[in-house]
Amino acid sequence: MNKGRILMFALVALLTSACVTDPVIDEGVVAEKSVAKKIINTSENAAPGELILYVDEETADVWSQAASVTRSDSGAIDALNVDCGATSLHPVFNMNINGEQKRAMNMHRWFVVRFDKEADIDVVAQKFAAMSEVERVEFATVLMRPQMSARPAQERMATRADGDAPFNDPMLELQWHYHNQGLQSIYKTSKEGEDINAFAAWKYTSGSNQIVVAVMDEGVKYNHPDLEANMWKNQAELNGQPGVDDDGNGVVDDIYGVNCVDLSASGKLSGNISWDQGSIKTDSKGNKYWDGDVGHGTHVAGTVAAVNNNGLGVAGVAGGSGNGDGVRIMSIQIFDGEDNSTFATNARGAEYAADNGACILQCSWGYPQSAASATTDADYEQYGAGVELAGLRYFVSQSSCSAMRGNVVIFAAGNDAKASADYPGAYNEFIAVTAYAPDGLPTTYTNYNYGCNVAAPGGDFWITGEYSFDYAFEGSVLSTIPAETVDPATLQKYGTDYGYMQGTSMACPHVSGIAALVLSYAVENGITLTNTQLYDIITSSVRNIDNRLTGTKVYGDKTATYMMGLDSYKGKMGTGKIDALMAIQSVRGTICVPAIVGEEIELDPAKLVGDGSISITGYNSFDIDDNTKSRLGIDKVDLFGGKVYFTPKNAGIGMVTLKYIAGGKTVGGGNTTGGKLMEKEVVVVVRDTNDNGGWM
Repeated sequence: MNKGRILMFALVALLTSACVTDPVIDEGVVAEKSVAKKIINTSENAAPGELILYVDEETADVWSQAASVTRSDSGAIDALNVDCGATSLHPVFNMNINGEQKRAMNMHRWFVVRFDKEADIDVVAQKFAAMSEVERVEFATVLMRPQMSARPAQERMATRADGDAPFNDPMLELQWHYHNQGLQSIYKTSKEGEDINAFAAWKYTSGSNQIVVAVMDEGVKYNHPDLEANMWKNQAELNGQPGVDDDGNGVVDDIYGVNCVDLSASGKLSGNISWDQGSIKTDSKGNKYWDGDVGHGTHVAGTVAAVNNNGLGVAGVAGGSGNGDGVRIMSIQIFDGEDNSTFATNARGAEYAADNGACILQCSWGYPQSAASATTDADYEQYGAGVELAGLRYFVSQSSCSAMRGNVVIFAAGNDAKASADYPGAYNEFIAVTAYAPDGLPTTYTNYNYGCNVAAPGGDFWITGEYSFDYAFEGSVLSTIPAETVDPATLQKYGTDYGYMQGTSMACPHVSGIAALVLSYAVENGITLTNTQLYDIITSSVRNIDNRLTGTKVYGDKTATYMMGLDSYKGKMGTGKIDALMAIQSVRGTICVPAIVGEEIELDPAKLVGDGSISITGYNSFDIDDNTKSRLGIDKVDLFGGKVYFTPKNAGIGMVTLKYIAGGKTVGGGNTTGGKLMEKEVVVVVRDTNDNGGWM
């Protein structure tokens, strides 16, 4: 009997015994401690009847051949179905696309096994962990659905662009997060200039249809009147036959993206994107509530790329100029009505986005702390979602845009008002976004400090003026929503295609939109960046947020008043408030610093990036290559107080790489949830004292 058949019979035997008995571990074969170490998370919030397995090379090769069928000529597979109620065993990742690179990243070793939902999942996990061929067992933790609803906003009639508004979208004036005029009529504590500076950025670019942003969220309403023109469309499926995988990418009818929740019996993803699924339920006290979609994904998508200058509704950060040039939105659906995605299907969603051309992954979601079991980066790697991290890292490794080598992942920091971003966003290989309100101050809900990298508008309807606490939803973020989706607050359909939401979920797509603008500008000007450079642009193109973080901020409702201590947020909201214009200017040229022969030069990262007041609280370092030192006659370089000092003896030009930590005092990784290590190249131009050519 070959090894493949032996392994499959072993799998059957384990599952069969797991369904009916407690685990019995042969201490002579596998020690109980080593078995426990293989199970890296808990069954809390896990999908029943499902496990994620990471197996050795030989087992992966055997299982990959058997995983595509649930009934075959293999007695082992048939016995698995009959004796244990197993419905499928299949690879997590699609090895038919870019399989060689995926194999090099060990992605072929991840599998999902599904079995009787009534079986004791902890017992089954221990049985798998006892197999020497299985190196890691993960429970399929279910994603936490965003707990929010939109405040519907009635659409305005089309008018001419008012004042300095660049586009004719009639509700653009209400989108303070793009251009805050400090209008008290919109929000009582609005402060002029507390926005992403979109109007100024749009003078250089408003988007490019060559850039694809994958919105990993609820399904995006792809036929929304203000989104349809900017949706990514799989042309092979759009022009193909219904019910057929026309492009051979493993998904049927994936015209606008993929549904990671609505799986086939064989575990295949679906092209059926939805955004209004759910039902009205009754709790133990007789109260009715909505369990399902809330419009979150469509709202996020609108902030990234609602169609600009179409005389309709709202504008998007990278929605174009009304000439078909907006960035494209790909829907990666991870919430579907009452059902949510898991670690494995999230990983497959990230993989799909990379394989189908997305270069930015927009992620306004996370896990409860207990679910991910991660408080540090090392925890996330060891005890979090290994399969999910594999999918996200694969996304980052790909180059889906001609203007960038590699891709980027951007997360919301979380809405628990705690001193740490949620994972996966807190992980040092991604960006986590905190939220501020129309007053330019941290929102009442935003996470901050560890793992947080940059701040953006998230909105806040609590703050309406000193000791005046009527809700003002206009202080939240205005974007697109599905009119036919049920409003959890009223249990009636929204009835409008526009509405307000607040959260770091709303801050995050502002950053994704700005990243898309940067890449659009690069495409239009023949510039190629690396994803590391784009991350640097995001975290360094900022304005000061710390200068106003003193004293208290009052908030509350009609029943209670609260004081929010602002000092607690100083140096902890990321590097600062992201600025779209600065981001584009960063693409346009390298920072040049003038110097004089014989005079000491000071290089301070905090003054050389952003608006010259970037929040850098961590250790700084630098690299100066030997050629630069020799050319400029640099004998000694000092690092003091995070600043670099040296005295050039020769005239010339040299390159210095400054290193700084974006969001925190330490670099994330290992046993630390920290900031992201960034690099900024600075050109030092040294002239003789008698050179009066006006170069300064």
